Amino acid sequence: MFALAITFSLILEKVILISVILGGSLGIAMYSTWAERKVAAIMQDRRGPNRAGPFGLFQPLADGLKLFMKEEIIPAFSSKFLFILGPSLAMLTALMTSAVIPWGPDIKDQAGNILINLQVADINIGILFVFGVVSLGVYGIMLGAWASNNKYSLLSGLRAASQAISYELAMGISLIALVMMTGSLSLKEIVEQQHGFWDGNYFSWNVFKQPLAFIIFLVCSFAELNRAPFDLSECESELIGGYHTEFSSMKLGFYLFAEYINMFITSIILSTLFFGGYNFPFMDQVQAAVPPLLFTIIGIAVLLGKAVMFILFIMFVRWTIPRFRYDQLMNLGWKSLIPLALINMLVTGAVILGFQF
Repeated sequence: MFALAITFSLILEKVILISVILGGSLGIAMYSTWAERKVAAIMQDRRGPNRAGPFGLFQPLADGLKLFMKEEIIPAFSSKFLFILGPSLAMLTALMTSAVIPWGPDIKDQAGNILINLQVADINIGILFVFGVVSLGVYGIMLGAWASNNKYSLLSGLRAASQAISYELAMGISLIALVMMTGSLSLKEIVEQQHGFWDGNYFSWNVFKQPLAFIIFLVCSFAELNRAPFDLSECESELIGGYHTEFSSMKLGFYLFAEYINMFITSIILSTLFFGGYNFPFMDQVQAAVPPLLFTIIGIAVLLGKAVMFILFIMFVRWTIPRFRYDQLMNLGWKSLIPLALINMLVTGAVILGFQF
């Protein structure tokens, strides 16, 4: 009976944690659309959304209501099941990645006992799980593109697939160097190894230990997100709207929303792998001076703050750099990033072996 009560409380704890993470991810993604318009307006000397509510803060709600109220249209010659499955799969994979992310320090009591672990699943292959889910995400685009029975959408799906394959290779190889250095695939352990900001005689964050891996991972993240300047699958001048040309109402909304959720989760993963996650300078002194719950809240705020900075950076790049040509996209992936990632992996292995001797 006691074991049953513990199991029920654990399930309840995970259900509440999942609900908070999903709700927070959806909320941040929703207001990322507002932030994107504001960033674009500032960079183009415009005002941006300012009609729906104060400072246009109700604009995402108005957009969501508009998408819900639009007519649902499914093309007559489309594959209806796959046409609906495409945006659903894109949304599902966008949300699944958050399961292995450590969102903050464990909530502990005054005696130091862990009360709540702010990670849905602490699996020892967390990085492989992230890559597996990210690889599935492109199927949402490919299925929607193929099921539309539209030649422009089909070309967009082919572009998205080849782009994902090309840049996932460089992304994976760049992380091999990080895994060799940390000796773990668990995101929790990787964050714990970056404790604080200074360890011994050097910075503890991985961005200082693997700067080239971070740059390669960051560039590949742009390609995986289909964000400018890597948004060749949505190239309006060539493919109309790309893979979502035939979609309307909330099926279109799922595709658009999944992009912003992916941008938020990618920013969290970048912060977790390279910028210490919820760690921050002088955190041990802060932990000793404040209650455990407040320290956990500070850690969550630090992680979200780092993610917001990455989101803003991704938006700045979109409204600064023009779109690549497709041959330039492929050349960058195969002729530049993959060789650099391989060289970085070999150098990292040589340095690790050198220190062992």
